[in-house]
Amino acid sequence: MTAAENVCYTLINVPMDSEPPSEISLKNDLGNGDVLGFLTSSSSPSLEKGDVKLKTEALKKVIIMILNGEKLPGLLMTIIRFVLPLQDHTIKKLLLVFWEIVPKTTPDGRLLQEMILVCDAYRKDLQHPNEFIRGSTLRFLCKLKEAELLEPLMPAIRACLEHRHSYVRRNAVLAIYTIYRNFEHLIPDAPELIHDFLVNEKDASCKRNAFMMLIHADQDRALDYLSTCIDQVQTFGDILQLVIVELIYKVCHANPSERARFIRCIYNLLQSSSPAVKYEAAGTLVTLSSAPTAIKAAAQCYIDLIIKESDNNVKLIVLDRLIELKEHPSHERVLQDLVMDILRVLSTPDLEVRKKTLQLALDLVSSRNVEELVIVLKKEVIKTNNVTEHEDTDKYRQLLVRTLHSCSVRFPDMAANVIPVLMEFLSDNNEAAAADVLEFVREAIQRFDNLRPLIVEKMLEVFHAIKSVKIYRGALWILGEYCSTKEDIQSVMTEVRRSLGEIPIVESEIKKETGELKPEDEVSAAPAQNLVTEMGTYVTQSALSSSRPSKKEEDRPPLRGFLLDGDFFVAASLATTLTKIALRYVSLVQEKKKQNSFIAEAMLLMATILHLGKSSLPKKPITDDDVDRISLCLKVLSECSPLMNDIFNKECRQSLSHMLSAKLEEEKLSQKKESEKRNVTVQPDDPISFMQLTAKNEMNSKEDQFQLSLLAAMGNTQRKEAADPLASKLNKVTQLTGFSDPVYAEAYVHVNQYDIVLDVLVVNQTSDTLQNCTLELATLGDLKLVEKPSPLTLAPHDFANIKANVKVASTENGIIFGNIVYDVSGAASDRNCVVLSDIHIDIMDYIQPASCTDAEFRQMWAEFEWENKVTVNTNIIDLNEYLQHILKSTNMKCLTPEKALSGYCGFMAANLYARSIFGEDALANVSIEKPIHLGPEAPVTGHIRIRAKSQGMALSLGDKINLSQKKTSL
Repeated sequence: MTAAENVCYTLINVPMDSEPPSEISLKNDLGNGDVLGFLTSSSSPSLEKGDVKLKTEALKKVIIMILNGEKLPGLLMTIIRFVLPLQDHTIKKLLLVFWEIVPKTTPDGRLLQEMILVCDAYRKDLQHPNEFIRGSTLRFLCKLKEAELLEPLMPAIRACLEHRHSYVRRNAVLAIYTIYRNFEHLIPDAPELIHDFLVNEKDASCKRNAFMMLIHADQDRALDYLSTCIDQVQTFGDILQLVIVELIYKVCHANPSERARFIRCIYNLLQSSSPAVKYEAAGTLVTLSSAPTAIKAAAQCYIDLIIKESDNNVKLIVLDRLIELKEHPSHERVLQDLVMDILRVLSTPDLEVRKKTLQLALDLVSSRNVEELVIVLKKEVIKTNNVTEHEDTDKYRQLLVRTLHSCSVRFPDMAANVIPVLMEFLSDNNEAAAADVLEFVREAIQRFDNLRPLIVEKMLEVFHAIKSVKIYRGALWILGEYCSTKEDIQSVMTEVRRSLGEIPIVESEIKKETGELKPEDEVSAAPAQNLVTEMGTYVTQSALSSSRPSKKEEDRPPLRGFLLDGDFFVAASLATTLTKIALRYVSLVQEKKKQNSFIAEAMLLMATILHLGKSSLPKKPITDDDVDRISLCLKVLSECSPLMNDIFNKECRQSLSHMLSAKLEEEKLSQKKESEKRNVTVQPDDPISFMQLTAKNEMNSKEDQFQLSLLAAMGNTQRKEAADPLASKLNKVTQLTGFSDPVYAEAYVHVNQYDIVLDVLVVNQTSDTLQNCTLELATLGDLKLVEKPSPLTLAPHDFANIKANVKVASTENGIIFGNIVYDVSGAASDRNCVVLSDIHIDIMDYIQPASCTDAEFRQMWAEFEWENKVTVNTNIIDLNEYLQHILKSTNMKCLTPEKALSGYCGFMAANLYARSIFGEDALANVSIEKPIHLGPEAPVTGHIRIRAKSQGMALSLGDKINLSQKKTSL
C-alpha cells in the first residue's frame, strides 16, 4: 500500500486539469485577515464571508495536494493560527479531513509539537454547545492512531456519553470502542462503562452501538445484558434486533450448549415488524435447529416475507432460501405441508417469481396435497382466461398448463379433473399454451385408457372453435387415432364437413365470387354464425356497403379458410385422419352399403381438396408432397388392404407409445439423479464427531452466515477455486508490461456477477521517485469504467496495488486497454508513458448452462435474428468426444438426450443451449460427421450454427468455439 492510502480513510476524486497552486499562494489565502480582525469584524459581514470562502477553497486545495503525496510542512502553523479558531461548520468539516491525512509525527516517530495546539482545540470542540460539532469531532477521533493525542481528550469523551442529544452519545460510544480496541490502557473500564450506559439508554441507535461494542469487547457482558431483557426484545428497534440475532448466531455456534437459552428469543424475533430482522432470524433459526417446528416456523416466515414485500428482487432472494431449505432431505417433508401457503405467492404478477414458485410447488407435491394443488392451479388457469392486461399472462398460462401436465403424469388420478379445464384452451388465441395442452392431451389419451371417451367427447366439443392451423392439425390427428366407436367416427366426419363448408369447394367458391349463390343458401351450407362481436355489440351491415368479399372471408368455416390461405399441410393431415377413421368404420360396420357410402364421402373430400389445390383460388398452390400424400390415401381407401389397415391404425400408435415411454424413462432417470445428488451419503469409515469432545474452533465448520451475506452484498462471493487447481488466481493474472519497462505492471482480473475488478500491481523498477503515477484505462465493447484510479507517488523500487472497477452491461467479448503515465521528480521533460497490453474479458464468465423444452428451442431458433456459422476445424477424431469438448469450452448444455446420441452412425446432430447472467439466450446446433472414406484417423468435419438475440453474443460465442476447437496435446 502507498503512503497516501496508509493514513487516510477518505478518498477524494481529483480533477487533474488545472495547475497545482504554489505553497506561497496557499499561505496567503489561508492567512487572509488575522484572527483578531476576523473575530471583531461584525461591522463588515461581507468581508467575513469573503474570507471564509477564500479559506475554504484554499483548505480544499491543500487537502487534495496532500492526498496526492505533496508534503506541505510550512502550512501547518498557518492553518493552526488562522483557520483552526474559525467557527464555520464547513471549515470545521474540512479540518477534520485535513487532520486525518496530515503527517502528525517527525521522521523519527515523535509527535509534532504543533499537535498539542490541535489537541487543545479538539478538547474545546468536544465541549462545544453545538451537537453537530461534538458528534463529528467524536467520529474524527475514531480515525486517530496516536495515543498521545487521545490521552488528554479522554475525560471530555467520557462526558459526551451523558449529552442530551443521541447523535453525540452514539458517536461517543463508537469513539470509546475504537480507542478501547486500539489503546486499551487509555480506558480499561470501557466494557463496564458501556454496560452501565446501555442499561439506562433509551435511544435505539445508541443502544445498538453500545451493544455492538459489548459483543466485540466483552461478549459475556453482552449476554448478561441480553438475559436481563430477553422478554423485551420484540419491543427494541430493528437495528438493535439485527445485532441481537448476530450475537445469538455467533454464541450458539461457538458454544452449542447455549442454544436452549436463546432459541426462544429467535422464535420471538420471527414476529418482528422489520422484514430484515425476520429474514435474518429465519436464516439463523435454520442453522441453529433442524427440528421440524423450527423449519416450519422459518419457512412460514420466508413465505410471509415473499407475499408482503413489494420488491421482486427480494421475493426472488427469499424464494431461493426456501428452495435451499427444500434441498435438505429431512426438511422436505416439513415443506410439503406448506405447499398451499407457497402457492399464495402466485398473486405476484412477476413471471420469474411465479415460475420459481410453481417449480418449488411441483417439487414438493405429494399424494397428500396434490388434490388441493390441482384445485388452486385450475382456479389460476381460469383467472388467466380472457385476461390481457399483463404482457406475461400468456406465458403464465403456459406455465400453469405445464405444471398441471406434470401433476397429471405423476398422479394419474388427477388427470380426469384437469383435462376438462385444459381442453377449453385449445380454442385459445395463444398458440403456445394451446400447443402445450395438445401435447398433454396426446400423452393422457395414450396412457390412460379409461379417460379416452371423456377426452374424445371434449375434443369434439371444442373442435369447431380452434383458430390455429397447427392446433387444428394436432386435434385432427388425436381424433383420427382414438375414435373407436361408430358414433364417434360419425361425429368426426360431421365436424370435418362442418369445418370444410359446402363441397365441391371450387364450384361453390366461384359461385360466391360471381354472386350466383344466394345469401340464405350460404347460411344453410355453412354452420350458424355468431352475430355478436367480441365487444358485445351486434354486427350490422349497410345496404350500400360494398365490402362483400371481406364478409365472405369472415363467414368461411375454419378448415376452408386454412386451405384458401394455401396451407395444404393440414389437408394431408386430414387425408390421413379420414383414411384411419374410414378403415376403422369398415371393421366396425358390417353393412356393405354404409361402408361404401362412408369411404366414398371420405374420398370425395380428398378429391375436392386436390381439385382446390390445383385451381388458382388458394393464395399458394398445393405442394407436390401434399398431393402425393392425399393421392396415397385415396389409393389406400380404394383398395382397403389389411396391410395398410395395420400400418395406419396400429403402427402409428406404437411409434407414439415408444416415444412417450422413452420420454418417461428419461424423466425418471433425471429425477433419480437429482435425488441421488441430494441424498447425503455417509461412508463407513467417516469419522464420528462427538460434540462434547470437539475443540471450540472445530465447531465452526459451518460458514458464518452473516459474513457470507455481507460478502454477497459486496459482490465478493467466495468461489471455491481451490477445488480446481486450474482455476487458481495465478491463472487469471495478466502481464501488462515487459520486465524491462521502467514500470512493471500485472493485473488479476476478478469477475463478479455484473462487474469486473482489476487488481493491478504496479512496480517502480527505476531508482527515481515517480510522481503522479496514474493508471489510465479505456474499454471496448459493452464495458464501462466506473471511476478513474487515483494518482500515486512511488518511491524507488516501491510497488503499489491499484484497483479499478469496470461495469459489464451484456455478454460480449470486451477489451480493456490503456497505459501508465508518470513524472520523474526533478526531470524537466514531459510525462513518461508505458503502454499496457490489452486485457481480454472472457465471455465464459457470464454464460451458464440452462435447459428449455424442444418447443421453446424451436421458437427461439425461429425468432432470433443473429446467426453465426462456424466451420468445424479440429484434430479430434471421435464425434462424441468433440461434442463433449465443445460443451466444456462453451459452458453450454446439450438438450439432445444421451440415448439419441448413443450408438455410432458416422454423423451426429445435437442442440445446445445456455443463458447469460443478463438473461440473454444462446442457441447452437452442432451438425458433424466422420468422413469414413478418409480413413479412421480423419478428424471430425461439419458446422456449428449459433443463434442469439444480440449480435455480440453470437459473434463472441463463435470466436470462443473457433479458439477452443482443437484439443491441445498434454
